[in-house]
Amino acid sequence: MATCCRNGWPHTSEYAYQSLTGKDDADKTFKSVSPDFFDLIVVDECHRGSASENSEWREILEYFGNAIQIGLTATPKETKDVSSSTYFGEPAYTYTLKQGIEDGFLAPYKVVRIDIDKDVEGWTPPPGAVDDLGTPLEDRQYNQKDMDRILVLNQRTKLVAARVMQLLNATDPYSKTIIFCEDIDHAERMRKAIVNAAGQLAIDHPQYVRRITGDTKEDGKIDLDNFIDPESKFPVIVTTSEMLTTGVDAKTCKLIVLDKNISSMTSFKQIIGRGTRVDEEHGKWYFTIMDFKKATELFNDPDFDGEAVVIYEPDDDQPPEPPDPPIDPEDDDTGGPETPGMTKLVVSGVEVHIIAERVSFIGPDGTLITESYKEFARKQMLIEFSSLDDFIRKWNQADKKEAIIIELEEYGILLENLAEEVGKEFGDFDLLCHIAYDQPPLTRAERANNVKKRNYFTKYGEQARQVLTALLDKYADEGIRSIEDARVLRLHPFDDIGTPVEIIKDVFGGKQKYEQAVRELEEQLYRQADG
Repeated sequence: MATCCRNGWPHTSEYAYQSLTGKDDADKTFKSVSPDFFDLIVVDECHRGSASENSEWREILEYFGNAIQIGLTATPKETKDVSSSTYFGEPAYTYTLKQGIEDGFLAPYKVVRIDIDKDVEGWTPPPGAVDDLGTPLEDRQYNQKDMDRILVLNQRTKLVAARVMQLLNATDPYSKTIIFCEDIDHAERMRKAIVNAAGQLAIDHPQYVRRITGDTKEDGKIDLDNFIDPESKFPVIVTTSEMLTTGVDAKTCKLIVLDKNISSMTSFKQIIGRGTRVDEEHGKWYFTIMDFKKATELFNDPDFDGEAVVIYEPDDDQPPEPPDPPIDPEDDDTGGPETPGMTKLVVSGVEVHIIAERVSFIGPDGTLITESYKEFARKQMLIEFSSLDDFIRKWNQADKKEAIIIELEEYGILLENLAEEVGKEFGDFDLLCHIAYDQPPLTRAERANNVKKRNYFTKYGEQARQVLTALLDKYADEGIRSIEDARVLRLHPFDDIGTPVEIIKDVFGGKQKYEQAVRELEEQLYRQADG
């Protein structure tokens, strides 16, 4: 709780709720000052304790009722017991996820929805069946809501882990990933399954996947700090149930996996919010949601990105998760209890299969598009560029190709998504020409080699040729954005030639001449006559 105060105190001070109150009257230190002491009270995450009439925190706000009070929240909460707007009033300002994506402050996303046969069709044990510990199985159909809460099918856990690793291996196995599970036991079983699915990767890097739940305490805090640190490579994947739902600024998180039944809109928004950060420095422009339990159907609810209204519905948020008993690390088949007194039924040997997958992308109007992404991107390209010649002309005229890429992103065209479908070895220009105008694509390496064969570098001095050759290699490895950003000159091998200032000033004769040399390099890259 940040406060602006008067009466001889510094003009701006900060206090936390916890330091002002407690259960006993002696701990209610806020009463040691007059009710008009504070001029302004700002409450972050105001959908939490402040929104409940019976909370200790509400007592503080009511005591300082003469102050201006501002509530901030990304997830307004309206239940029969808790209401953000009843206390704080109608929103003075709202900013939707759609607006944040359109303005470039928040990352767009795609959704990979995966249906597993035993979830969708249900599973009925054969007569007389028992679980792995010999407990008789009830003669009924188990469905998606039962999975990993009442019934554990070990093959299902392995299938989910294998599909997650399949996606990561096809894109980037070091993409920061959060897997949301039903409870602590499920999170631990998923951690083990990911270790097995990752194979040599997890053997070489023991910190590759970690579990962060309510019982991991100090180790969990260290793992969490490393996970959210953009400069820390490990852990790459974390499994959790509730711990990472809120208050985690994971800027570089590129994949969110939902293997958890979610009915609370508030919880859903908070979970999705773990991926909406944009991190330009580390190339995080969008993220992927992989959904195994139809949680993303909540995207279709008008309340997902709509106005906050009081609905007075039952509060379906889950209570804090209790720690499970220690799990034997050598025992992959034993599930711990979900809650005290409840034992899960664990069954091995039941085959499970993926029966359907559907990929959806967020469109320029904020809705999810379920058609082929290539077809969607083609339509958007033809709206902006009516012909191949039109696109090539505007591409060549652009001082920086990134400007066109950003413009296309506003139409919902993400080059990363196209690269997953067509091939990661192709550059932006070839991806766009291929999907929109059926042009055969050249790889970045092929385009770079074509330029080297032309020997157009001969008009430059030796050091300038070294710089331009290194830029070509950077293009072949990373794409056009990397060579248009002058910060690339800080990296190897450019640092062997000089500092960025020395290269631009001494090698090329100034910023204007350096930028001209880069433009000419791009012209050579995209010459059409000889590919």
